Amino acid sequence: MPDSANATIMVVDDNPENLKLLQAMLQCNGYRPLTFPSGYLALQAALRHPPDLILLDIDMPVMNGFEVCRRLKAESALKEIPVLFISALDETNDKVEAFAAGGQDYVTKPFQIEELYARVKTHLRLRRMQSELEKYNLHLRELVEEQVREISDSQLATILALSKLSECRDEETGHHIL
Repeated sequence: MPDSANATIMVVDDNPENLKLLQAMLQCNGYRPLTFPSGYLALQAALRHPPDLILLDIDMPVMNGFEVCRRLKAESALKEIPVLFISALDETNDKVEAFAAGGQDYVTKPFQIEELYARVKTHLRLRRMQSELEKYNLHLRELVEEQVREISDSQLATILALSKLSECRDEETGHHIL
């Protein structure tokens, strides 16, 4: 995962003014924004080039943000990408549904740019740390497997050495043990 400042952030909203505002905000903070006016287009693009983070509106025609998020989370290559919902819907049940669909955060419109920037930065940092932890765990698993192989080889060598030793004392018993 790239440094947070170089992160690719997908913005999905059917309102062109929102897309322009979010694009400008993200570019000013060193991010690479990709804007999409529909969930369908965003899904297709994400499958080709997964972003580091997705800012997703809910109330869109054809496919709403909840459905877009569910489809993202159903794809193994996309399921770990953090999704931050940005919506004018401010009812508790809308927020609960957003989290149930797989969203990591929810910002209500109109939003404060500073707050959104802080949340974007936090989720990118969390995702980077999660990625580093996964790599570290994989490395540890490989080390453990290597140690287990070495211990197993050592035990086998010890058993063979003991059988050879017993063969020296009694050839018939030694062959039987071997």
